[in-house]
Amino acid sequence: MEPLISIIVPVYQVEKYLDRCVESLLRQTYGNVEILLVDDGSPDGCPQRCDEYAEKDERVRVIHQQNAGLSGARNSGIDAAAGEYLAFVDSDDYVAEDFIRTLYDLLRTTGSAISQCRFAYVRGEALGREEGGGCAVCEGEELMAKLYGPEEEATPFVVAWNKLYKRELFAHIRYPQGRIHEDEATTYRLFHEGKKLAFTERALYGYYTENAGSITSVFSRRRLQWLTAHEERIRFFQENGYENLLAQAYRRLCDACITFYFRCTDEVEEKDRLKRGLSKRLREYLRQGRPWIRKLPLRTRTGYGIFCLCPALYRRLLKGVQGSA
Repeated sequence: MEPLISIIVPVYQVEKYLDRCVESLLRQTYGNVEILLVDDGSPDGCPQRCDEYAEKDERVRVIHQQNAGLSGARNSGIDAAAGEYLAFVDSDDYVAEDFIRTLYDLLRTTGSAISQCRFAYVRGEALGREEGGGCAVCEGEELMAKLYGPEEEATPFVVAWNKLYKRELFAHIRYPQGRIHEDEATTYRLFHEGKKLAFTERALYGYYTENAGSITSVFSRRRLQWLTAHEERIRFFQENGYENLLAQAYRRLCDACITFYFRCTDEVEEKDRLKRGLSKRLREYLRQGRPWIRKLPLRTRTGYGIFCLCPALYRRLLKGVQGSA
C-alpha cells in the first residue's frame, strides 16, 4: 500500500466554501489520505459541518480547538497527523483531483523532500485538467534563491499550501503562533531541512479570491510582521552559509519599508508614527547590511539615499521613471 498522506485544513468562518474544499479532497485520485479538518473555534456552522463529514467518511478526522489563528490550526494538524507526508489546503480554496497524486509521484521519482505545483486564482470554476506542464528540481542555495525572484515566480515557492512535504521536515519546525505572514517565516527553514524540491508547472491548486487575478492588501500595523520574518531569515542565512543571498535579502527588506511607507495613507491609524518607524527601520537595514547592499546596483542604492533624505522627492522621481518606461 502507498504511504498515508495527511491533508491539513484549518477551518474558520468559511461556511460558504467548506463543502467545495472538502469535496475536492475527497475526490483525490491518490487513495491513502486522511483529511484533518481543524476547527479553529469557528463561530458559524463549520464545526457541525466538519463533524458531518467525519461521520460520512472515515478518511476525515476533526480537531475542535479554541481559536489560535492560522498558524495555530496548522500546528495542531501537524501534531495530530498520522501520515508520512503532509499537505496544507486552506478551507476557502480547492484542488484538482490529481493534486496529491501528482505531488507524491514527483517526490518519489526525484527523491525530493518537498514537491509543489503552480496555483491559479479562481472564483469557483473547476480547475482544468492540464496535461504535461513540465517539472524541474531545485537544490540548496538555488532553491533558497527562488524566494527572491519576481513576485509571480517567487510566490509559488513561498506559500505553504501548494506543496507536499515529508513529515520528518517538521520534527523541529512549526508555524509562528499569533503571527501573519507565517509562510514567509517558515518556508525557508523547510527548504533548508529538505534540501531538494521538485515542482511542476501545472496549476493544481485553486486560490480563491473574489477578484480573480489580484489580491487587495489593506495595510495595518500587523503587516510589519512581514519585516520581522525577513529579519529572522537574514539571521538564518548568516548562520547557515547563505551569504550569497544576503544582498537580495536586504534589498527585499529595504524595498518593503518604502512600499509600506507609502501605504500609510490617511485612513491608516497612527500613519505618521508608522512612517517614522519605517524610515528609522530602513536606515538601520542600510547600516546593518552595508557590506551586501554595496553589491546592489548604484541606481538602487541612490534611490535608498534619496528616500532617506526626502520620501516625497523619491516618489516624484519614481513616478517619472515609471512614466517614461
